[in-house]
Amino acid sequence: MKFFYIIAVSLLFYAGCSSKPDIYYETPRELVDEVSKIKFIQIYSPYLKNITFFIDPGHGGEDRKNKGSKGLAIEADVNLRVGLALRSFIELSGAKVIMSRDKDTTIALKDRSLLANNSGADIFISIHSNAPGQEGDNSTNFTSTYYHATESDYEYEPMERDLAKYIQRDLSYAMRNSGGPGSFDGTYSDYHIYPKQGFSVLRLTTIPSVLIEAGFHTSSWEEPRLASEDFNRVEAWGIFKGLCRYFKAGIPKITFTDQTTKGKKQLVTYSIFDSVSIDLKSIKVFVDSTETSEYTFNEKEKSITIELPKFINEEKSIRIIAANKNGNFSFPFTDIVTDKLPR
Repeated sequence: MKFFYIIAVSLLFYAGCSSKPDIYYETPRELVDEVSKIKFIQIYSPYLKNITFFIDPGHGGEDRKNKGSKGLAIEADVNLRVGLALRSFIELSGAKVIMSRDKDTTIALKDRSLLANNSGADIFISIHSNAPGQEGDNSTNFTSTYYHATESDYEYEPMERDLAKYIQRDLSYAMRNSGGPGSFDGTYSDYHIYPKQGFSVLRLTTIPSVLIEAGFHTSSWEEPRLASEDFNRVEAWGIFKGLCRYFKAGIPKITFTDQTTKGKKQLVTYSIFDSVSIDLKSIKVFVDSTETSEYTFNEKEKSITIELPKFINEEKSIRIIAANKNGNFSFPFTDIVTDKLPR
């Protein structure tokens, strides 16, 4: 009897030493069934096919210090695997993808923004995993998506928060993670981390940008999941689904149409086109960074006309913000107006 007891204990010890950490996650149906994946992509392809995405897998190369306590998940590698999987899904939809890196190489923070700004891309997505501020914390874990600035700041772009919300919803659902205690929906201003500055890649990137902190590589629960390539595909699929639903909801497009002189006024007209009706209460107009109410909106023509005092040998900066009735705001729009007519 004693012999069998020793054998049993030995087997348990051996199993404990040799077994891999348990990984718990649910694979989305579309990644299990190829037909479901193709059908989903076909439905959303019309909304993405003309979009160019710039994907930025954070860290890499000389910057590989961020990793879990067990050494299973190295953030630089996790970010790259998620980015490559996301590229694959996006390209299947017919959209174009540009990456800051597609291998383990060093890209400086400023260069990531510079590459994105010069790429001609429409959307910038920086991919990361997180770590708590307190050393030794291996329990904190949630999924979060960041946008730049806050509503009280002129540089705040509401469409970036829209984009963050759509990505966050589907990514956190795919990972089965909460959005953390500091936010109602898991989206955060980057001022939450760096007050009045934010993340470098969001502050310096001029195209619409968000930054994802998918999970905490320091978490004893999350680390083995992040180290799994299959789970990284689940993460990427969550991001992709968020992008699909964001673009399907429609985005108002603002373009210049006309500029005329009327008495002592300069009248500048822009079209605001959207497949969904415009929410009139959402419209904001700024002239030289100061909000103005000197405009009229023609709902039938889907146009907005701004009244400016007549000026000579000057430039006026006009910024327009508008949302459709799905709540999606327009991409950043700024126009420089001069007294030269016609344009």
